[in-house]
Amino acid sequence: MEEVELNEVISRAAWLGRDMQDSDDWIYRLNGEEIAEIDAALRHLQSTGQQIPDVGKDHFPLKNFARTLRLLQTEIESGLGVMLICGLPRDRYSTEEMGLIYWGIGAHLGRAVAQNAQGDVLGHVRDLGRDQYKDMHARGYQTASLLPFHNDSCDIVGLCCLETAKNGGLSAVASSISVYNALLRSRPDLAKVLTQPFYADRRGEESDGQKPYYVSPVFIWHKGRMFNRFNRTFINSAQRFDEVPRLTPLQIEALDAVAALCKNPTFRLDMKLERGDMQFVNNYCVLHSRTAYEDHHEEAKKRHLLRLWLRTSAFADFPDALRDRYEDMDKWRSSPRPPSYSFVTMTGVTNH
Repeated sequence: MEEVELNEVISRAAWLGRDMQDSDDWIYRLNGEEIAEIDAALRHLQSTGQQIPDVGKDHFPLKNFARTLRLLQTEIESGLGVMLICGLPRDRYSTEEMGLIYWGIGAHLGRAVAQNAQGDVLGHVRDLGRDQYKDMHARGYQTASLLPFHNDSCDIVGLCCLETAKNGGLSAVASSISVYNALLRSRPDLAKVLTQPFYADRRGEESDGQKPYYVSPVFIWHKGRMFNRFNRTFINSAQRFDEVPRLTPLQIEALDAVAALCKNPTFRLDMKLERGDMQFVNNYCVLHSRTAYEDHHEEAKKRHLLRLWLRTSAFADFPDALRDRYEDMDKWRSSPRPPSYSFVTMTGVTNH
C-alpha cells in the first residue's frame, strides 16, 4: 500500500459537538410554502400510480424547495456533513404517504441503493427483538439497545422518524474528521494504523464465490480527500474466521480510541428526532450512533424510523478500498424489493 503523509484536515466537517449544540447551522425548518410544495408533489406522485423503487425526482416535482434541497445537499456533501430537516406535519400523512414523501425528497438528493441482500431500498429501523451479538444475521437497529458509533456502506444515510420511543433513542453524531485530527495530534501512531487494512464481517450476506468479509482501512486518503469506514461490531465479528488476521494490540487500542472520542461530549452531538424529522448524514466524515431506548407497549406507538442509503454524483470517484463493499449494494439493487410497512413482514426480513 502506498505510504501517505498524514496531515490534519481543515474543513467545515471538522466540527466539535460542544460547538454544534450552540448552533443551528445543521437544522433546517420547513416553512408553510415548502410543506405545501411537498403536499402537491405527493398528490402528483399518487396520481401517476408510480411506486417505490420506481419513483424518481420527476415523479415528485418540487419548485423552490428543490433549490433549497440542492443547497442542503452541498452542506451534507462538502460542508458540515449533517443536516436535520424539521417541521413536516407527521399526523397529516399515513405511514405509506410518509414513505413516499421521504423517498421523493431522497430522490432529489441521490440514488437509493439496496441495504440488504433481499433488495430492500427503503429500510425500517425498529426493535424486532433481535440480538446482533448472538445472531450474525441480525443488525443493531433491529434492537432497542445502544448502537455504537459507525457508518454505513453508502455516500449519504438518511433517517425519517415516524414514531418516537417512550424513553431514550437519541440520535448521536460525531465528526470522524475531528476524531482523526485529534488522534493525529495526540497519538499519530494510532492514526497511522487506522489508515491500514481492517477486516469486516459481511454477516452472512456474501454472494456466491465471495469471501464472507471485506477489507478496508478506517481512514482512507483519496485524491486529497478523507474517506471513512468504521464499524467496530463487524470488525470484531470478522475475527470468527480463521483466515482473518488477529487484531493486534495496537489495532485494538486504535479502534478503542475512535470509539472513546466519539462518545466524548466534546465530540458528540446528540439530537432527538421528532415525528416527521428527516436526518441526512455524510458517511465519509460523520459517524452516527443511537442511545438505548424503552419502547411503548402499543404497537402503533413503537419507535419506527425509515432509512435510505443514497449514492450521489459528488462521490462518483471513491477509493478502491470501498469498491468491493459497494459492489454488494449494486448486486442487491438489481432486484429491488418494494417496501412493506407490515410489522409481521418486517420481522422476517434480515436488514443490513
